[in-house]
Amino acid sequence: MTTYSAKISEIEKKWFVVDAEDVVLGRLASVVAVRLRGKHKPMYTPHLDCGDNIIIVNAEKVKLTGRKLANKTYYRHTGYPGGIKQRTAGEIMEGAHPERIILKAVQRMIPRSPLGRQQFSNLRVYCGSDHPHAAQAPEILDVGAMNPKNRRSA
Repeated sequence: MTTYSAKISEIEKKWFVVDAEDVVLGRLASVVAVRLRGKHKPMYTPHLDCGDNIIIVNAEKVKLTGRKLANKTYYRHTGYPGGIKQRTAGEIMEGAHPERIILKAVQRMIPRSPLGRQQFSNLRVYCGSDHPHAAQAPEILDVGAMNPKNRRSA
């Protein structure tokens, strides 16, 4: 018995569009990270990018459970001594780029390696309900219907 290892010519990459409206952030990020890496495919090969391309729309309407809007803190550093900055998830969601919450959640679920960065580049996140990738004919991936816990209305 030999272990199957896919070749680059055998990899088929599909396009999926995900609507993030009323979907819980962590559950959305988990499903998207698995799809980006290709672990949902039976021909998954750890050293190749065999994942799919994912488009997320309505990023500003994603939900966080509990008190995460007020208590979840994102840190960054300016590079200068004492230059640590912090913003809450609520401040980011109300700001100019609320899609960065989803980008960070997915990015932290993907390996920090050259292959992980290549797989992460297959993710596109948009705030509105429209996207410029209609020519790729993406299929709809309904994350909210996968599990009743994935969707929050309140």
